[in-house]
Amino acid sequence: MLIHPQFDPAALRIGSFAIHWYGLMYLLAFMQFLLLGRLRIRASQYQVLGWTYKDLEDLLFAGVLGVVLGGRLGYTLFYMPGYYFENPLSILKIWEGGMSFHGGLLGVLAALLWFARRRKVPFFFVSDLVAPLVPFGLAFGRLGNFINGELWGRPTDLPWAMVFPMVDSVARHPSQLYQLFGEGLCLGVLLWMYSSKPRRVGQVSGFFLLGYGVCRFLAEFAREPDAFLGLLGFGLSMGQWLSLPMIVLGVYLIAGNSTKKALIRS
Repeated sequence: MLIHPQFDPAALRIGSFAIHWYGLMYLLAFMQFLLLGRLRIRASQYQVLGWTYKDLEDLLFAGVLGVVLGGRLGYTLFYMPGYYFENPLSILKIWEGGMSFHGGLLGVLAALLWFARRRKVPFFFVSDLVAPLVPFGLAFGRLGNFINGELWGRPTDLPWAMVFPMVDSVARHPSQLYQLFGEGLCLGVLLWMYSSKPRRVGQVSGFFLLGYGVCRFLAEFAREPDAFLGLLGFGLSMGQWLSLPMIVLGVYLIAGNSTKKALIRS
């Protein structure tokens, strides 16, 4: 049985100034987006349109706004709508915690739609560019969750079970690490390999939706459900229910687009 190290929330302290681990993870996620994005944007279909590194920076800026606004609004609507409807000003208190990946995804999709319309290109043309950059960013986020000792797993007696002293003395799944390797590193490597070959417009995006949906659905069996929600219909968590539409849409984009003839090298 392992014990969570209970890291100092601050990665660096200089006097009264502190850089927290989670903020550092966000920074690293944005940096990898720009670094790997340089490789993605070199593809011929983006070079033909004259896309530059500045376009990548614009995409990142729009995506950050989408993540923050969508993640917060998604959390208020999906997880605690009653509380926030009664206390609407609390929606602005982001520092108190409460972000939803699925809400953040919707926010990012809105940002990509704005960018696509601004550049007058198909939406999935843009999302196929961005999709392979997302899982590695998610991996940094899950590492931040583990360092902070949050989003812990359900009780288990497996050899690698971990006690999170800030919660209780029960041995639990280190579900943050499961998600780090599943929806983060493994999905990232597979998606990068998949996108390195010619694909129809939308298929790379579909692979991401399918891969993330499956990884998240499975990881939720090891993750402790939110105390204020518990398990919902059919014994599934909110995260699992929100992942099902992603899986369905992912399958459709990969298989349903088979009639389209246009191929791109993503």
